[in-house]
Amino acid sequence: MTDKSYPYVAIDVRPDESDEASARLFDLGAQGVEERDATTLARGSGAAGTVTLIASFEGHDEALGAVTELAPEWCPRVEEVHGDAWRDEWKKHFEPFRICEGLVVRPPWRDHAPSAGETVVVLEPGRAFGTGLHETTSLVAEVLGGLGGALRGATVLDVGCGSGILAIAALALGADGARAVDVDPDATAVTRENAARNGMSTSLLADETPIEGVAGRYPVVVANIEATTLVTMAPALAARVAPRGVLVLSGILAEDIAPAQVPSVRLAYAGLLLEETRRKGEWVALVFRAPEAPRERT
Repeated sequence: MTDKSYPYVAIDVRPDESDEASARLFDLGAQGVEERDATTLARGSGAAGTVTLIASFEGHDEALGAVTELAPEWCPRVEEVHGDAWRDEWKKHFEPFRICEGLVVRPPWRDHAPSAGETVVVLEPGRAFGTGLHETTSLVAEVLGGLGGALRGATVLDVGCGSGILAIAALALGADGARAVDVDPDATAVTRENAARNGMSTSLLADETPIEGVAGRYPVVVANIEATTLVTMAPALAARVAPRGVLVLSGILAEDIAPAQVPSVRLAYAGLLLEETRRKGEWVALVFRAPEAPRERT
């Protein structure tokens, strides 16, 4: 009996093309798309400065058909893996790591003895995006870690929660509660599973409520999503930030990589004060502050 093979299509694109290319792969029937670059557990296979997208397809015919429809400059090719062991191969490289000062993330299959003043959270990415190793995620975690007293006792809104890593990090760093939303039901299910692993189920609510349907305002709001989506959801997302609250946006490429992304996001959130721009590798996080509520006239 031979091992079952799993076909996938690989392409190499510029970082600013990854969203367009991912959408194209899904249009052609991809069942899932993984992004690999120099920062991910599985490294990209293209030239330096490119992102490799790995798209799974139901069968070889579907994968071969997709390749014929993709731009030649993306070097589309069909590759395959055999057997089921490949599904857990990435776990060999997922070791405990410090996501920000005082906070360590470990997978369930690794132990870690915390140092003095160190908190450990357990994370299983499962079928959702977000180990915490990617630069976009660690940028937000570092901002959360630096909020200090502003985070303690607050309820945090995590938009596009993925595995729940940022909501869980916020709780571990002192937040009183977390609201997590994502359009992907697999992501919110994984977030709830990770909350349970860390004894946070009563503090973290995760579901697929659209941002427009999220009630209330929050003193801390984070969103690690690609730039185009951040621009599209700007009115609804900005409206969820409490007066004098903090909004942290990540998933944005630096201006020397994609010149339009930072200016477009800044313009979309022009009603908020930009307090800080942080960079790590090719990515930046923008930290905004909401204005004070207008005083009522007496």
